[in-house]
Amino acid sequence: MVNEEVVEFNKKPQPVFKNPVFQQKFRSTSNTGKKRTWRSLKQVLAQERTLPWPAEVVHYSSINAPPSFRPAKKYSDISGLPARYTDPQTKLYYATAEEFATVRSLPMDITAGYLALRGASSIVG
Repeated sequence: MVNEEVVEFNKKPQPVFKNPVFQQKFRSTSNTGKKRTWRSLKQVLAQERTLPWPAEVVHYSSINAPPSFRPAKKYSDISGLPARYTDPQTKLYYATAEEFATVRSLPMDITAGYLALRGASSIVG
């Protein structure tokens, strides 16, 4: 009697979300004779473009998606870390004091290159 209680105590209860009669069903490849082929992302997007979507639906290939209400995140032009500061002379973003010293020591052509990479106007002054 005590032994049965110890076994019952050590037995882990089955979680409530698990179905004890669940059997996973796969499509058998032996009936069709072919292996399942996977589509690339380009194929999926091309197929979605051909479907009759209503005009007001926003989807992946929609260009007229509404703008975000959140402000754009700024990242440091030197390290790529989230930047909280902007240098008023060069208009480059930086995150730390060490990066600020680096930004100030950069020549104008490299500063213009960083601004061009970010897509900002390259007028440095």
